[in-house]
Amino acid sequence: MSTGIVRVRTSADPATAYRALTTADDLRVWLAEHADVDLEHGVYEFWGRYTPDGERGRQKLLDVTSSSVRFSWLLKGTEYTIELGVEERDGQTLIVATQSPYPEWGAGIEDEGGAGVIHTFWSLTLANLVEHVEGRPVFALCDFSTPEQRIEVDIAAPPAAIINALTDADVFARYFGARCSIEPHVGGRWAMGSFEEEPNPAKIIALDEERFAIEFPDGMVSSWELKGSEGKTRLTFVQSGFDVTDPPYGSWMGWLSGFADMRRMLELPSWRPMWHSYEAPGLPNGVLVLE
Repeated sequence: MSTGIVRVRTSADPATAYRALTTADDLRVWLAEHADVDLEHGVYEFWGRYTPDGERGRQKLLDVTSSSVRFSWLLKGTEYTIELGVEERDGQTLIVATQSPYPEWGAGIEDEGGAGVIHTFWSLTLANLVEHVEGRPVFALCDFSTPEQRIEVDIAAPPAAIINALTDADVFARYFGARCSIEPHVGGRWAMGSFEEEPNPAKIIALDEERFAIEFPDGMVSSWELKGSEGKTRLTFVQSGFDVTDPPYGSWMGWLSGFADMRRMLELPSWRPMWHSYEAPGLPNGVLVLE
């Protein structure tokens, strides 16, 4: 059976990370709108607007150890097995999400609402979990109850630093954990990976000190609007131009998870990328850039 694994690093101690994985009050901050956890009686459920198929809890607790919790999750007609756990490696605390089955790499591009959600849901929620256990506000949660894809977040950095993080391919790769090719001017090409691997790249349609926007061949537009004040910036990120009956939640959560670490990079003096490792069936060599 195919398996996907996401590992993130955190400065929090293992006990704090484990408590956040197994306490309902914590889950309601970084994972879901609603949560019910009673490990002694076999209950581990979460639901609500930040959960796909979230009108009710669809999880069943399978096992609990001193460092992990394992449960099944019936999602869009498929029963998945998920394990959330804490590891210690080389003096680091790692938080790990393991899921089986797991879609082949690239499947999410064709099926944003299905495979795409599976590919990026844990990346976003673990990014929020890292922020939570380190005493920082979570970056954003994906609202599956609406097709609208818009967030506003404050970042303690000037607009120029954010524009640089969005348009410098080397900087982008560090916090996003993936290679990107960018021609940083209006009319320039933008592609995840390389232009050689992407025959139909997006096009930059706006780039100045207050706005950056790219348009994809299918008409979808990703737009970043920046309002700076006293060294800080209000970032408004919007994804538009898609079929509202089938919102691209997969790519939306992918963006958000990457921008969570962008904010950390710009705000934390001792920043190191949170992304430790990622395993997925069919993952091509060289796509990811992990430290």
